[in-house]
Amino acid sequence: MLKESIKMALENIISNKMRSFLTMLGIIIGVGSVIALITIVSGATSTVTDQVASMGANTVTVQVQGTPLKQGLTQSDVDEISELSNVEGVAPTISGQTTVTFEGNTMDEISLQGKNDVYFENTEDVISSGRIINILDTENESRVALIGNDIATELYVGKNPIGEEIKIGGITYHVIGILQESDNFASADTNNSVIIPYTTAMGVVGAKYINSLTVYIADETVAETTTRQVEGVLTKAFNDDEDGYSIVNMQSILDTIEEMTNILSLMLAGIASISLVVGGIGIMNMMLVSVTERTSEIGLRKALGAEPKQIQLQFLIESVVLCLIGGVIGFILGVVLAWVVAYLIGTNFFLSASTVILAIGFSAIIGVVFGFTPARKASRLNPIDALRSI
Repeated sequence: MLKESIKMALENIISNKMRSFLTMLGIIIGVGSVIALITIVSGATSTVTDQVASMGANTVTVQVQGTPLKQGLTQSDVDEISELSNVEGVAPTISGQTTVTFEGNTMDEISLQGKNDVYFENTEDVISSGRIINILDTENESRVALIGNDIATELYVGKNPIGEEIKIGGITYHVIGILQESDNFASADTNNSVIIPYTTAMGVVGAKYINSLTVYIADETVAETTTRQVEGVLTKAFNDDEDGYSIVNMQSILDTIEEMTNILSLMLAGIASISLVVGGIGIMNMMLVSVTERTSEIGLRKALGAEPKQIQLQFLIESVVLCLIGGVIGFILGVVLAWVVAYLIGTNFFLSASTVILAIGFSAIIGVVFGFTPARKASRLNPIDALRSI
C-alpha cells in the first residue's frame, strides 16, 4: 500500500511538472538558505577557532600596561611565573619596527619580534627551513635572526638566505631560518617580520621591561587555577594595582567563540526558515487545489471501498514526497553555494551530519504539517457528492 501511494504521488508530481516545481521552489530556497548559512558560518568559525587554537588552548597571554611606579615586568618577575607548579614555560615577546638591509637593498617598516626557545618549543610550523632560536641564543644574546618569506624573496634573489648576513637596524645578524608563510586568516602576518632572541631585542628597541608574555600551562584541566596564580604574581609585582596588566586565558576565548557562533547560527537559521514557512504555505495551496481537481478520483476510490485514512495517507505522502524532493535539491544547492563561498574567502568547508539531518528532517516535517489539512479534507469528502462531478 505504501509503495503504491509513493508511486501515485510521484506520478501526480511528474504530470504537473511546472506547478510542482513552482510549489517546491519555496522549499528549495528555504532549505538551501539554511544549509548554506549554517555551513558557511561553521566553516568560518572552524577556521578562526583553528587559528586561536594554534596559539595554544593551554596558554595564558599577559599584556602589561604598567603603572607610574613600574612600567613593566622584570626578568625576576618572569622567573617567578616560570616557577609556578603547573607552568610549563614562559615566552616573553618584545616588539618593534625596524629596517633590514642586505647587499645595499633595504626594506622598511619591518616587524621586529623578540622571542625565546620556549615559544618555538610550544608553537608548531613556525619555520619552513633552517633552525629555531635555542636557549643558548637567548642566554648569550646572540645576533641570529629568522626572516619572513617576503624578506627572503625580495632581498635574497637567487640565493639561499640561511647562513647569509642581514643588517637589522644597522647591526649585522646571521640568518638561521625562514619563517613559515602566513595566510590571510593567520593571527599575525609574519611575511614581513624578523624574529631575534628577546634578550637581544630588548637592547635593539631600548626596552628595560617586558610588556608581553605567553604562559604555557602543563595541565589544561587546572588552567583556571594556574591563571589565578599568575594573576597573584602580577598583582604582587604591581603593588596590588590590577590596572597595570591584563590577562587572557585562550580556552575562555575558544569557549566564547563557540557560544557566539551557536547564537549566530540559530539566528541565521531562524531568518532563513521564514522562506520554509512560505514554501510550506505553497505546498498547502497546491495540495488543496489538487484535492479539488481530483474530487471525482477520490469519490470513485471511496465507492470502491477505500477508507478515509487511506485517502488521507495518499495525499499526506504526496505532500511529504514533494517536500523531500525540494529539500534534497535545496540541500545540494546549499552545499554547493557554501563550498564556493568557503573557497572564495579561504575558510574551511565544514558540513556536519546534523546539517544533513536538519535538511531532510525539516523538509519532511514541513510536508506533514502543511499537507495534513488538504489530506484531511480529501479523506472527509462525501463519496456521493464527489461522484456527482464525474
